[in-house]
Amino acid sequence: MEKKVGIKKLSFGCIYLFISLILLPCFSNAQNKTVLSTEDWTRLLTEQLFPGKKTDSAVFQFDVPFEEKFINVNDNTVLHSLLFKAKKPKGVIFYLHGSNNALDTWGKIAPIYTSNEYDVFMLDYRGYGKSQGKVTDEDSLYQDIQIVYDKLRETYSENQIIVLGQSMGTSLASYIAAKNNPNLLILQAPYYNLKDWTNDVAPELDITNIPYNFDNASFLKKVKCPVIIFHGNKDTAVYYGSSVKLSKLLKATDQFITLQDESHNDFSKNEAYLSSIKLILERNK
Repeated sequence: MEKKVGIKKLSFGCIYLFISLILLPCFSNAQNKTVLSTEDWTRLLTEQLFPGKKTDSAVFQFDVPFEEKFINVNDNTVLHSLLFKAKKPKGVIFYLHGSNNALDTWGKIAPIYTSNEYDVFMLDYRGYGKSQGKVTDEDSLYQDIQIVYDKLRETYSENQIIVLGQSMGTSLASYIAAKNNPNLLILQAPYYNLKDWTNDVAPELDITNIPYNFDNASFLKKVKCPVIIFHGNKDTAVYYGSSVKLSKLLKATDQFITLQDESHNDFSKNEAYLSSIKLILERNK
């Protein structure tokens, strides 16, 4: 008899649907482990981790001033971004969003940061919003982010740049902070690495051939700037223990802030988060 597998309800890329409805019933070995070729893993995971949300004709309306910017990256692909302007900016927050939605949605949270005297630069990945192309592999995604970071450095010095990653965007943020020297790294609801997260979601999966790493842990070990981690202890999408494990890699001066009774996507309404981020940005120079 086939062993039943319990899958947690998540919002992270809707991957629980593809695991429970597609992978587990179709691919199994003698130990009831789901087995996929690297090619199948690449295709299925890419589709689920980066579903994209195209808004090519979007006309944006936000409560703070903003500029649309288009940036050329590798293979002549053009990525779309928004720069939200603070009245008297001390620097900029490079915001790397999660796997769902695009800038028409993510841009609504910009006032949290602009009200604390920071510009906010938000990027849509390939296949999202008005950005061209599609995500095909991990390395090219990192290359895109580095090109955009270099573009930011034409306007802001590195000691003015805060890199902030949310959920899927946390490993991208950790990568950039490890390869460069920003002022501060903020991770919100980060995973330890993709295999660790997948194992938590569906321990019955054979994850040997997962083609992606998205290894926050490895990058975090190389980050020299201060690091702050936020995670809700009721998060059912990226389990809270991910940040507990990551916190063991932090430097003595870094911070791990638990948001009590918080889930995965509601930080913008969480009073503990709002007061903490305000204090962090006020103190940051």
